Amino acid sequence: MNKIKLTVTLLLFSIVIFSQNIPNYNELMTRTQWWRDARFGMFIHFGAYSVAARGEWVKSNEKMTTEQYQRYIDAFNPIDYDAKKWAKIAKQAGMKYAVLTVKHHDGYCLFDSKLTDYKLSNRFNGRDLVREFLDAFRAEGLKVGLYYSIIDWHHKDYPNVGNHPQAGNPERNKKTYNWDNYLKYMFGQIEELVTNYGKIDLMWFDYSFDDYVGEKWKATELLKMCRKYQPDMITDNRLNGSGDNYSLTYGDFVTPEQAIPEISIKDNQGRLLPWETCLTLNNHWGYVASDQDWKPYEVIIQSLVDCVSKNGNLLLNVGPDGKGNIPKQSIEILKQVGDWMQKNGESIYGCGQSDLAKPEWGYFTKKGNSIYAHWCYPKIGPINVKGVSQKVRTTTLLSNGAELPVSRKWWGLTGEDNFFINTSSPLNHTFLLPDKADAVIKIELK
Repeated sequence: MNKIKLTVTLLLFSIVIFSQNIPNYNELMTRTQWWRDARFGMFIHFGAYSVAARGEWVKSNEKMTTEQYQRYIDAFNPIDYDAKKWAKIAKQAGMKYAVLTVKHHDGYCLFDSKLTDYKLSNRFNGRDLVREFLDAFRAEGLKVGLYYSIIDWHHKDYPNVGNHPQAGNPERNKKTYNWDNYLKYMFGQIEELVTNYGKIDLMWFDYSFDDYVGEKWKATELLKMCRKYQPDMITDNRLNGSGDNYSLTYGDFVTPEQAIPEISIKDNQGRLLPWETCLTLNNHWGYVASDQDWKPYEVIIQSLVDCVSKNGNLLLNVGPDGKGNIPKQSIEILKQVGDWMQKNGESIYGCGQSDLAKPEWGYFTKKGNSIYAHWCYPKIGPINVKGVSQKVRTTTLLSNGAELPVSRKWWGLTGEDNFFINTSSPLNHTFLLPDKADAVIKIELK
């Protein structure tokens, strides 16, 4: 098996159609239209944990106390942070939106919250890193989103539960927690985000678990508040539960993590639901200095195409280091992805699932009267696009517009359903796969 194909295959997981009725389905699809057209976004995990360089879960994984974690807070001084540079990297890669972690599970805020002193602006010459992010990405024409962790390992009234670094600690278990007081803090911070920073296109909440789901967070009231100030803003579904939860009781899109569904996600009426896979470039979200296991750009492109072929989005993560630099390996991969997108983005933006069955040599995406055959994996002889032979107007290579030779028969195969696109001429053997990641063939229908 092709190595790249194997890598992508390992990202797949099985799902079932979620048995949920969406009463406001048309409203949901209208609200998410821009996002579904965009298809490709940048996730940015950045915070004091970037200094530790062992991932955003380092406080929990190593059972640190707040006092032990403080050394990373004190050392976090992202002097190289340049939101304009980040925005240009995202745009060049062909991304249409970006989501920044404004507060992760450690509770440390990158925005200038008035409700806590546990924030970067107090130590960063008063600079509000989040405002700079929003201004820079908007200036590049990108939609903007904010990630906010509803759990908080730092707040005094967040209980000693779940993955809290001190969960199970006998001394902390003796403490009394005021859950309503914590929710008041959480609501207050989210209200700051949706009122103080202009138009927010997307809010990414993370995450619910066990009994701490849905109305435990006063999810209905929370989303009502968000809609009051940001009526067009869309939200993920993680108030319902973790990434493997497909409910849209709260939220607008489903969020599989580090995996791509084998089929499109639908409701119990068979209607397509918005979804987005979030994926890392190596094996971690936050910066990990020792993790050099980078995904080849071919895998990223094929993963993006795989998502779009099933009516999904790809949110691709970068983890800047403690000084605010996106790793050079990430930049190099994104540049290669961007070079491909510049030539082939037409087959991604605004595209979705085709009615044709998935071929063994790649994927199909579709937009309007155009089907895009994504030839990703080596194949000897012509590729056969069954079911379009009577409707084709033109067949061209998307990257350069070259017309490709086609036929209805090949070596005795003469069925009316066949439509062979000759990818390797038997006469001179000069037409080879023009892109090792994905050669896109545009089939324009009558």
